[in-house]
Amino acid sequence: MPPIVCEIRNRPPLHAETYHAVITPASEQENYMTHRIVSSDRAPRAIGPYAQARQCGPILFLSGQLPIDPKSGMMPASVEAQTEQCMTNIAAIIDEAHMTMDDIVSATVLLDNIRDFDAMNAVYARFFSNDIVPSRVAFAVSNLPREALVEIEVIAMSSET
Repeated sequence: MPPIVCEIRNRPPLHAETYHAVITPASEQENYMTHRIVSSDRAPRAIGPYAQARQCGPILFLSGQLPIDPKSGMMPASVEAQTEQCMTNIAAIIDEAHMTMDDIVSATVLLDNIRDFDAMNAVYARFFSNDIVPSRVAFAVSNLPREALVEIEVIAMSSET
């Protein structure tokens, strides 16, 4: 059975609060969003039951990227080098989806120590154009996988729709 898409339409007679639901099989929808897994050999493999990224229509959701070098499997020591590796991993996955870093619309940065914010921020900023930066939030957390100092997750939206 094909998925069902429910579209809400105003129904003018009666009240402005009255709505009519039109249910149409997704196979009959022109703009039904496709879903696909995106992965790159230039970024580390997922270390659990998740994908590097999942694309839903024009939106790409990247899993949090740890600072693991995909060739050696090692992590650098400093927060600056770890941020560089996280962003390099993100860039590889973004490229695999035929997007650019300018397509990133939102980022979440997890830090082992909030005192590393300025050092992380200096490296992070180099990956974006001056006038095109994503929204972002940064948190200090008690622990990150593999004792990383930083983990970065992003959401991107393709400018080609």
